[in-house]
Amino acid sequence: MNKAIIKSKRHFVTHFLYFSLFLFLMSCNTKESRVITVLGEIPASAIGKTLHHEHLLVDFIGADSTGYHRWDREEVVKKVLPYLLEIKKMGYKTLVECTPAYIGRDPELLKMLSEQSGIQLITNTGYYSAVGGKFIPKHGFTESAEQMAESWINEAKNGIEGSEIYPGFIKIAVERRPLEAINRKVVEAACITHKATGLVIMSHTGLAVPAFQQLEILNNYDVHPSAFIWTHADNEKDYTKHLEAAKMGAWVAFDKFQPNQTERFIEFTKLMKTEGLLNKVLFSHDAGWYSPGEPDGGQFRGFTEIEEFLIPALLENGFSQPDIYQIFTANPAEAFKVKLRLNK
Repeated sequence: MNKAIIKSKRHFVTHFLYFSLFLFLMSCNTKESRVITVLGEIPASAIGKTLHHEHLLVDFIGADSTGYHRWDREEVVKKVLPYLLEIKKMGYKTLVECTPAYIGRDPELLKMLSEQSGIQLITNTGYYSAVGGKFIPKHGFTESAEQMAESWINEAKNGIEGSEIYPGFIKIAVERRPLEAINRKVVEAACITHKATGLVIMSHTGLAVPAFQQLEILNNYDVHPSAFIWTHADNEKDYTKHLEAAKMGAWVAFDKFQPNQTERFIEFTKLMKTEGLLNKVLFSHDAGWYSPGEPDGGQFRGFTEIEEFLIPALLENGFSQPDIYQIFTANPAEAFKVKLRLNK
């Protein structure tokens, strides 16, 4: 065969292989760029302005008594929908609903609210092990971390409770003190679940001691700190701890904003920007929520105060619109992106 033809064929095969590899890598990148809402997957770039930690319904009666019999979905929609429409008018596109199973998670309700409001809602898998384990089912105390994780992974792969609604993150909670055995098991289960699904771990934590204990557990499982959202980090007063966690790669969430906290939120934001860590900041209200058993669902706190108070104050204190975009759009898009985050 003519050498020129052979060379040409080799050249073609080489380029074909490179092109195939390029398509494969593009496919991987596309897969990694997704965010999972109750209505299905969206590109991470479509998350838009986001409130990363809110609640639409919470039932504090306990794991042994809660259930869908405790509320009427139509009544909840009637009460909650106006609050979602309110933030939609303000330009928000996504709300992350942080209520775990056995404390009021209702994926079908969230689907109804998302369809009727046009707000993208993200739900979760996981257990809330704070408050002495009140919100963990009985089997959670006897099963291993691997067994616990198996049920969470099943939800991520096959849908919640047999539905076609999938979790977009792992929500856990630990006590606001050194970790107890049940807390450690829940964190270990979250690590196993992350490694199987790529879902980010959001942990109701508070103070630095349990936060860094959890990061140590992540390290033991070779899970990178960027897979961890330190929730309620605003309860910790020592800013050096926030800086340390962020420099490791963890997300530092100040997520109990109220107008009387404006000055502290600004102080924290200035520090994080000065240290080049604004890309690790998450802000939200931890507001809501419909409370089963209370007349008309109880008193509902809306989700507008960040837009009404915090963002104007940030702009008045020298922050730019790109900074606002970083905190409320770019950071949530990166945090909730489905992606394996492992130690190299």
